[in-house]
Amino acid sequence: MTDDAPAAGAAKPVETLTYEQARDELALVVSGLEAGGLTLEESLALWERGEALAAHCQTWLEAARVRVEAQDAPGDGD
Repeated sequence: MTDDAPAAGAAKPVETLTYEQARDELALVVSGLEAGGLTLEESLALWERGEALAAHCQTWLEAARVRVEAQDAPGDGD
């Protein structure tokens, strides 16, 4: 993988990342996988990290959607 992306084992736990951190790391994971040159085991570990990062980003986005919809809900005092 590139020097910019940490190895999957050395990376911070996904659940501690902000949306932006997870999104940026996911972009690096995709780049690393697209570049190739990894062993099968490295590719699998990177893919698994990418799946976890994508799910974490989705959780952040879903929570943001819920907050926005709660603000737009009728009867909120407008």
